[in-house]
Amino acid sequence: MLFVLKNGFILDELGELKKADVKVENGKITEIGEDLTIDGFEVISVDGQLVSTGFIDLHVHLREPGGEHKETIATGTQSAAKGGFTTIAPMPNTRPVPDTKEQMEWLQNRIKETAIVKVLPYASITNEQLGEELTNFSALKEAGAFAFTDDGVGVQSAGMMLEAMKQAASIGATIVAHCEENTLINQGSVHEGEFSKKHGINGIPSVCESVHIARDILLAEAAGCHYHVCHISTKESVRVVRDAKRAGIHVTAEVSPHHLLLCEDDIPGLDTNYKMNPPLRGKADQKALIEGLLDGTIDFIATDHAPHTEEEKEKGMQQAPFGIVGLETAFPLLYTNLVQTKILSLKQLVDFLTIKPVTAFGLAGGKLQVGETADLTVVDLETEEKIDPKNFLSKGKNTPFTDWSCKGWPTLTIVDGNIVWEKGGITV
Repeated sequence: MLFVLKNGFILDELGELKKADVKVENGKITEIGEDLTIDGFEVISVDGQLVSTGFIDLHVHLREPGGEHKETIATGTQSAAKGGFTTIAPMPNTRPVPDTKEQMEWLQNRIKETAIVKVLPYASITNEQLGEELTNFSALKEAGAFAFTDDGVGVQSAGMMLEAMKQAASIGATIVAHCEENTLINQGSVHEGEFSKKHGINGIPSVCESVHIARDILLAEAAGCHYHVCHISTKESVRVVRDAKRAGIHVTAEVSPHHLLLCEDDIPGLDTNYKMNPPLRGKADQKALIEGLLDGTIDFIATDHAPHTEEEKEKGMQQAPFGIVGLETAFPLLYTNLVQTKILSLKQLVDFLTIKPVTAFGLAGGKLQVGETADLTVVDLETEEKIDPKNFLSKGKNTPFTDWSCKGWPTLTIVDGNIVWEKGGITV
């Protein structure tokens, strides 16, 4: 496919918007500049819109196999494309779990059959995520595992985590962790704070997360392993990661859009669209997450897209499952509430969704330059629209951001030089 994205804007190295055309030929970016020749090329007008390298989300849940009533690889990747994401990494908390070479091969085949964006699947650290026996890391990596995590449950045994990190280090793999010390969870449904006290609901204390991260960081140092912290949520966790980086330990961390934009003070009542794990913390935690992102303690932003059915979310704050969807709203929410308010620059936000995750995990791509694969996202920074879950392509409609007015909506998503989504519908 030969085409030119005509009359768009790109971000230069200084973060300034610069008018430019982007020429794509056989899946590669072949030219970037003003007033490019178009002979023989299809012209796609993107007048005044931002042209970015495609967004990358290294923490999503696609639910297939075993949870197809919530999401499938097909619907999840369609949702990703609508959100401007060209690469996503799904967690292994499916049933069955991708914990064997055969299961990983089945998953890879299913991805080839139904995904419309690039998918990098995680394998589990332990069989069935039970924390009792390690998986065969070498076989799973050979079958295509992106990295290893028991996301959804923290590995409770320090000895088992150390051995996992040693094995991961020996094959150049990364251990990715959802951090919760089970003896401190307290059967909580929300953060242990003012909201939990007011409503008489068991709370999850902040130390439940930070103590687990601190343990794992020291284990990673001993093992010489790259250790990545999922959806960091507390000020104490940020401090622990900051200190570890200063000590030269190979640790990286991500934060979700909802933890950057909301805290427990924003929960309007017993609305389960505000129930996620880790929970929305206090105002001081929210402030520390933004500071950690700005000073480099937190490496990038990931959505933790977690679709559930309406019936499941209607079970009440203590019984409903944790999690909200995020792929289709991440960029508009972050652009409107962090860039337009001048907390982040546009370049910082784009970097947190492109080059930063690429750098943290040593992946290819993430840059808008000649010779790179044409994974591209076009964004309308001007048109304001309200978030309406009925319009989501995800099966999940569970979001606390309904009716929020946002700018920064993706209008075109391109993978390997092929248009996979454009405003108005899926194109493949």
